[in-house]
Amino acid sequence: MATYNLEEQEKIDSIKNWWDKYSTVITILLTAFLVSIGGTQLWKYYQQQQAKQAADLYALLLQVKASNEAAKINDAAQLLTEGFPSSGYASRAAFIAAQADIEAGDSKHAIQNLQWVIDHAKETALHDIARLRIAGILLDEEKYDEALRILSIQHGETFAGLYLDRKADILAAAKKISEARLSYQAAIDKLSKNNNYYNIVQMKLDALGESE
Repeated sequence: MATYNLEEQEKIDSIKNWWDKYSTVITILLTAFLVSIGGTQLWKYYQQQQAKQAADLYALLLQVKASNEAAKINDAAQLLTEGFPSSGYASRAAFIAAQADIEAGDSKHAIQNLQWVIDHAKETALHDIARLRIAGILLDEEKYDEALRILSIQHGETFAGLYLDRKADILAAAKKISEARLSYQAAIDKLSKNNNYYNIVQMKLDALGESE
């Protein structure tokens, strides 16, 4: 056994006493630290796996989309909206399903899919797009007041021109020509001349003027 002088022995005894006093606390803290590191890595792995599964399901949906069968497309989309609702793929799947519903003549279910986007999508721009499409469906169904109500909900400035254009479409269909003209002009003022849609709205306004 090694022999220590008095000063060395006092230091050793002091360290032993300190360890005896705090070893339990240190062990707990160290274990918690290691667990937190492991938990973080596990959570990252879980998120990566979730993202991969969502991407795989979205790829499957795109394949099913080619069938043009609304029921199959909705089934594939549902795997994403129910299994991975927080994924960006889920909202895009709902849009695809809604379009399939429209083409199949099922406007009610199309609106349900678009409402899912409004209720769950994290990207507010997707909410604006969904409302714009719902308003278009309601326009086709001649539910003008309901369509205008949807468009009156606050939306991003980026979509101001498109919302005003859709509002004008609804007003024109409802035979409110003067109001429609004002809305088309407001849409033109919001749209950039470099935007291809600018010319389309201008044509609508011109045609409306010629109709009187």
